[in-house]
Amino acid sequence: MEYTKKLILETGEEYFGFSFGAEKDSVCELVFNTSMAGYQEILSDPSYTYQAVVMTYPLIGNYGMCEDRNEGQTPESGIVCSDYECRTPSIGAFIVREYNDEPSNFRSVNTLSEIMKKFDIPGIYGIDTRKLTRCIRDKGSMKVLICSASISHEEGMEILKNTGIPTDAVSKVSRKQVQSIQCEASVENPLHVVCIDCGMKENIVRSFIKRGVSLDIVPWNTDAETILSLKPDGLFISNGPGDPTDVPETIATVKALIGRLPIFGICLGHQIISLAYGAKTYKLKFGHRGGNHPVRNQRSGKIEITSQNHSYAVDSKSLEGTSLEATHINLLDNTIEGVSCEKDGVFSVQYHPESAPGPMDSAYLFEQFIDIMNKRGK
Repeated sequence: MEYTKKLILETGEEYFGFSFGAEKDSVCELVFNTSMAGYQEILSDPSYTYQAVVMTYPLIGNYGMCEDRNEGQTPESGIVCSDYECRTPSIGAFIVREYNDEPSNFRSVNTLSEIMKKFDIPGIYGIDTRKLTRCIRDKGSMKVLICSASISHEEGMEILKNTGIPTDAVSKVSRKQVQSIQCEASVENPLHVVCIDCGMKENIVRSFIKRGVSLDIVPWNTDAETILSLKPDGLFISNGPGDPTDVPETIATVKALIGRLPIFGICLGHQIISLAYGAKTYKLKFGHRGGNHPVRNQRSGKIEITSQNHSYAVDSKSLEGTSLEATHINLLDNTIEGVSCEKDGVFSVQYHPESAPGPMDSAYLFEQFIDIMNKRGK
């Protein structure tokens, strides 16, 4: 069987395989994810914009793609079904060992390849993903060209040399206008949170709604006065793709609202909050992506198994001199996983307490934010 697709890494290695999804060439940042399930959520996570994701679990596509909705959800409610994390997936590419195009699952309505074709996402299967993952771990994340097997090595290397990874990822995936989502009508005097959408996963929306919180979700570059005019009880900064220093407008907004509102951030939101306090961030060699990262809560001493997806981290030394303290530590590499300023009612975590996919050890953080808003509102 003749190869139809290949990867060319900017370090020169080539991996040959077979095409699924969209038939297109694309230059992306090459990363890997160690999750054993949840490829639908990963495919639709906006944080993977412009990234080609290597799935280390070998069999992908076997349970198809699902579109059923939870009871009471409608397209007009602003909440998509529980398997998708956004309406328009923007992942750069999918790279897998074995692709299954005949899923066995009573909930499945499409194959993975069909959805990838719909959203113009290329894929390649049949390559040695273990070898490729080791390459990323040894050499770090890098640019990769996913292309037809007929393209010459020299031509591919020239394309990689002359093609950069865009820095507009947040503006690409953020909502373009304010969206209001109400919690259940049975909730009396619900809390009201403004969410800055930097590429917000839908399970974050669901996590707030089911706890009786109503939301106004605003674009990434919304200014502080506009947010205050919505009269929120608190401010949430979402996850999202790319380098946090690419969104100085969001950092400035958060800085202006410190001390004026309780603030909670997740992933990119965690980095933005840290930068707003004067800390610094840096790019990790190959990032954290998977559903089994152990994190120690420095206050309780408990170990949480967490879901993660990020390339950047907060510099622990840069926290010195700020009013932030480190609250959570990654036990694999001792990177900062959470910060807090009790005086201002501000806290954030680098990982994903809403999971999807992943363990639910950290869901308590939504209740923690609600408690802070209730106390500050009295």
